[in-house]
Amino acid sequence: MDVAYVAHLARLHLSDDECAKFQRQLDDILAHVNELKEVDVTGIEPTAHAIPVKNVFRADEPRRGLDHEAVMANAPREKAGQFFVPKIIE
Repeated sequence: MDVAYVAHLARLHLSDDECAKFQRQLDDILAHVNELKEVDVTGIEPTAHAIPVKNVFRADEPRRGLDHEAVMANAPREKAGQFFVPKIIE
């Protein structure tokens, strides 16, 4: 019943054999979840990661950017100190 309902919502066409197979698999998964619910987790804080996670990126420090004149030297066309490109509208 659950698999057939979800398959209908997802617009999947499953054969009766496929529905039966997936229903057995779903029942096994839900049985395992019910076993996990019985585990005593008193005093254990929920975590998103098994190990501590820290930022591995470099510090965000301001630095000098590209030289405007050098950048604009690569521009095919320039207007008012900016790249000038043709207008494209479809």
